[in-house]
Amino acid sequence: MIATVERAPATTVSRLSTTSSEPWSLGTRALFRLCFLYFGLYALTIQMLGDLLAIPGVDMPDIGKLPPLRQLILWVGHHVLHVPAVSAVTGSGDTLFDWSQGFTLLVFAVAGALVWSVGTSDTKRHDRLWPWFRVFLRFMLGTTLMHYGMIKLFPLQMPAPSLGRLLQQFGTFSPMGLIWSSIGSAEGYERFIGSAEILAGLLLFLPATALLGGLVALGVTIGVFAVNMTYDVPVKLFSFHLVLMSLIVIGPDIRRLIDVIVLNKATAPSPAPTIGRTPTAKRGWLMVQLAIGAWSVASFAYQSAQRWKNEGTGAPRSALYGIWDVDSMTIDGALHVPLTTDTARFSHAVFQSTSRASFQRMDQSFLRFAAVTDTVAHTITLKKDADSTWTAKLAYHRPSSSRLDLEGDIDGSHVWVRMSLHDLKEFPLVGRGFHWVQEEPFSK
Repeated sequence: MIATVERAPATTVSRLSTTSSEPWSLGTRALFRLCFLYFGLYALTIQMLGDLLAIPGVDMPDIGKLPPLRQLILWVGHHVLHVPAVSAVTGSGDTLFDWSQGFTLLVFAVAGALVWSVGTSDTKRHDRLWPWFRVFLRFMLGTTLMHYGMIKLFPLQMPAPSLGRLLQQFGTFSPMGLIWSSIGSAEGYERFIGSAEILAGLLLFLPATALLGGLVALGVTIGVFAVNMTYDVPVKLFSFHLVLMSLIVIGPDIRRLIDVIVLNKATAPSPAPTIGRTPTAKRGWLMVQLAIGAWSVASFAYQSAQRWKNEGTGAPRSALYGIWDVDSMTIDGALHVPLTTDTARFSHAVFQSTSRASFQRMDQSFLRFAAVTDTVAHTITLKKDADSTWTAKLAYHRPSSSRLDLEGDIDGSHVWVRMSLHDLKEFPLVGRGFHWVQEEPFSK
């Protein structure tokens, strides 16, 4: 906690006071103008604006991917950076388009800061603009962390490993797939780190706790950035910007933090700026900030809860839920013995959600389908995602809860499959559970 003293030296009070008329240095003014323009443009043209508004059911597009900014970024990418900066939704935040966008915004910010400095050479401070900029960053950062925190509190961002993942060999995991499955396997830990992000957001929403919120935000964003860098998660560019925004939020208090934490010295009250000139105006703007914060919490909690019910572990399961071991399989009447060289034979069938099904071949590869299960007619209709004209219909018979037979035509061949339900507890990742007392480590 930052100590507050009643009788700090006059020079210290003057230097840190928000009402001080001491002019900013040329470097401070230039850095402020550059940060104001760059981070303002960046936050308004990517997903952060949508997080700030947080309207349930409304998927707000990134302004950077809309005309005319999209065309400008593509032009810069093609003609200045000489890269194919194609604008396409891929799930990655580190595409050539994203890097081209960051470069374009930086060029605009540098040019704008130069023009600003030349045109306002008599301006020595930005006492009115700086408080608003800090509030802007606080809420852009806070609502973003609230969003990511809620989708971890309701384990959505890193879901529990799917049934198909349990069949996948460890060495075939990508670094990102590994960390996603690792965190998803421990819902308690995912909720813990999500709670830290939510805490940072809550503290950033309140002026009185903005410093503490910035410090918590700095900790969690550095952690996220480190994961992205070491596990090759394609959100490196965005997470790095979140680290920088956290640093800007705590910027006015860095000297005080060093004095107290490192030098063990007394310090004056916080120089962090406030908005509103009169007590009434300050109270009014405080209420606005509280309202935005409350809306963010309620909106993201509602959206995450709904997604958890529809897409997460709370979503409805397939009527045939489970991993099914293929005991025997015939294709056009010929029995196929379980050989790893036989790519036509299945080793497992996986039914998890109500809309998907997959079959693992003997060589460990997967065939994945959109699936509709009719529990009245006892049929499964399969469709390929890449071919809307392809379809297959299989009849199923379930003589017991642990037995399942499938029969039908796939790609012109008549298949018959007899399967038994795999006990999921045989997977240590699922069945191990938690133990307070362990005589020996269990690391398998």
